[in-house]
Amino acid sequence: MNPVGPSVVILGTGAYAPERILTNEELSRLVDTNDEWIVSRSGIRERHIAAPDEATSDLAAKAGLAALADAHLTPADIDLLIIATCTPDAPLPSTATLAQHKLGLGACACLDLAAACSGFLYSLEVADAMLRSGRYRRALVIGAEKLTSLTDYQDRSTCILFGDGAGAVVLGVDPRPGIGIIGTKLYADGSSSDLIKVTSGGSRSPSTAETVARREHFIQMRGKEVFKLAVTAMQDAAVELLEKNGVAPDQVKLLISHQANQRIIDAIAQRMKLPSERVFMNLERYGNTSAASIPIALDEARRAGRIVAGDYVLLVAFGAGLTWASALIRWV
Repeated sequence: MNPVGPSVVILGTGAYAPERILTNEELSRLVDTNDEWIVSRSGIRERHIAAPDEATSDLAAKAGLAALADAHLTPADIDLLIIATCTPDAPLPSTATLAQHKLGLGACACLDLAAACSGFLYSLEVADAMLRSGRYRRALVIGAEKLTSLTDYQDRSTCILFGDGAGAVVLGVDPRPGIGIIGTKLYADGSSSDLIKVTSGGSRSPSTAETVARREHFIQMRGKEVFKLAVTAMQDAAVELLEKNGVAPDQVKLLISHQANQRIIDAIAQRMKLPSERVFMNLERYGNTSAASIPIALDEARRAGRIVAGDYVLLVAFGAGLTWASALIRWV
């Protein structure tokens, strides 16, 4: 917690979802599934799908511009850009530099951060620390994913889950203490990295005709094991952060979890004894958008009046790596 000294606060939020919507009924024509089966196991009813000529940097730029407009700032006001993504436009250059150009930013610091579904919260902590250093004034942090580029539409267990989109926040330094980003906590366990993975396309297994034929460039996930670990990890991360900062669960106005599965979110809320009206969910309309899910949900919740000044907002995430994280924000 930062009880004294300046705070890092959210000055604006923004989000973007591609125009095309893929419903469960449409998916049932591609694989052996149906709406009832998908909803009962995930809570997802539809997801947004990027156009063939839309890349992650395009999604990021649109969400970033929306956040800048919300903050009443211009691209010239930003001197740090961080993009959380596991679906970059290409191995080189970074997606952040491509989005920087599309956003019209100056020669600011730009970087990608890869922590899968926890990427936005990882980026939030990095930006928080860089702003507190005094070397930067305002940061644009974006979670953006084109997960459908990694989705195997022959795998009924995973293709029902993923969608595309981007969410963004503008961060700035406020002289008042004890507001904004109160605390963050990051975790990882690489010993379980095989639970969620894309086997080929990197330095260990470069792309070849054979790896493409074996469908090794798509997401593979062992869902049951991930479910069990995700519930426990996110709950523990949330409770540890609250206790560290002297905030009781009943003081949390809104819990925004990574939007992966309704049963996971329900289980976390139940364990923390949070009523449904203090838990935000929009995954039925977006599916799992990885690093984009929390900032999209944060933007929707704020614009819907679910968050007002003085509220404690608790963010939790879990993803491939394995990585997980929590963040506590006192809204201003």
